[in-house]
Amino acid sequence: MLVNITVSGFPLLKLSPTVLSAVSRASRHPRVAPRAYIMPSAVNQSWGSPLSLKVIGHNAGTSMDGVDLVHVHFTQDSPVAPLNMQLLHYGEYPMPQKVKKRVMKLIKENKTTPEEMAIVNIELGQVIADAVKSFAKDQGFDLEREVDLIGGQGQTIWHLPLPELFEGDQMRAHLDMAEIAIIAADTSITSLGNFRVSDMALGRQGCPLFAALDSLLLNHPTLNRAVQNIGGIANFSILPKGKVEGCYDFDTGPGNVFIDAAVRYFTDGQQEYDKDGAMGAKGTVDQAIVDEILAGPYFVHDIPKTTGRETFGDRMAEDICDKMLAKGATPEDCVATITRITAQSLADAYERWGPKDGVDEIYMGGGGSYNPNIVNYLKQRMPKTRITYVDETGIPIGAKEALGFALLTHECFVGRPMIVPKNTESDKPGVVGQIQPGRNMHRIRQAVAQFWGDFPEEDIRCTTKMNLLPSLCR
Repeated sequence: MLVNITVSGFPLLKLSPTVLSAVSRASRHPRVAPRAYIMPSAVNQSWGSPLSLKVIGHNAGTSMDGVDLVHVHFTQDSPVAPLNMQLLHYGEYPMPQKVKKRVMKLIKENKTTPEEMAIVNIELGQVIADAVKSFAKDQGFDLEREVDLIGGQGQTIWHLPLPELFEGDQMRAHLDMAEIAIIAADTSITSLGNFRVSDMALGRQGCPLFAALDSLLLNHPTLNRAVQNIGGIANFSILPKGKVEGCYDFDTGPGNVFIDAAVRYFTDGQQEYDKDGAMGAKGTVDQAIVDEILAGPYFVHDIPKTTGRETFGDRMAEDICDKMLAKGATPEDCVATITRITAQSLADAYERWGPKDGVDEIYMGGGGSYNPNIVNYLKQRMPKTRITYVDETGIPIGAKEALGFALLTHECFVGRPMIVPKNTESDKPGVVGQIQPGRNMHRIRQAVAQFWGDFPEEDIRCTTKMNLLPSLCR
């Protein structure tokens, strides 16, 4: 005869009366822990209830052109089963010009008041909340019924991961603004944020944060792959063939931030970016300027490294333009040269820090991936590499970083650490993010508790298997 053993109503295993008696005696012995008889490896994988959470991920990038949002459905049958991710909806919403100008002024001048900082934080929180509500309305889903969590990054105000590159008494720090209390209050949905600060607290640089997502989506057994994002700042994830946990990522330098600044400079703010690379295509590259900039301290600094407008701000781009204009260059020459700085910094980074046997495939994303002057240069420098776009995977080009924040949001609320990329200062695992409860907090907290059941906390590991289900985006 076998006796069924259950914990909190969940069947664990069957024991004979003889073994059961031995376990009972051992549990009363002060030096023997009955826990040793019931390990996760011996447990049926339906430890608790299957998990189903719908998440809105949002991202306000360094370019400050708008807010990207995704609506994602995460499901998982048990704590040891693969995580399933399905993209339901995707949308982009412009940053209100009044708010954008206020933030740009704050960043460019690098001086402010406590009052201004407080106002900007509240305003940006309201921008995200309004974008979320518009997103749900435009895509035709009910916010309170079909969203469990909202999470993402606010607008980056300050990002200084490498204080040693600056003069004076600096320290590693990050600040992005969009008050999550405003988002949670206005939407009634539990909201998460401060992922980058959480990563810094664990001894890392807070950026780019998406190597884990990229590796879960695209790691290949026989191909070295990379996922290239060209937003305001350019970064890529290297995905060495084989092990998912072998990924690493870093910022290569300016992406669109210099190009956008130059275009605004020459159009008196009437044009925000170089659409389809048209302005840069008409100019001639000043290679001496490119080489001078790429000899700068950030580009020669070893990985890990990340950066932001503190290093590559509008003033630096304008100074480059003024220097070239004084030598007789045209505005088109300036934009062409600044675009080459971005493109060449990418190719140089692949050569220096990519896999020794080369990169087989690059998946492009971010606004800069639409600039043919960048993409064509990469193809010339890397002729053996297949260069394609993220949307080949079913993910829209502009959606990937918002999708990354959706995953971070899910894993934070579930209480699971993310994969720690290689080539970082600290391999200390940890759950990243902060939570602002909404009116739905009790319900979703119960769902997560039922999912884990009695799964031992010390046995919780990062997600290393994820299935991307077919997208339902229209």
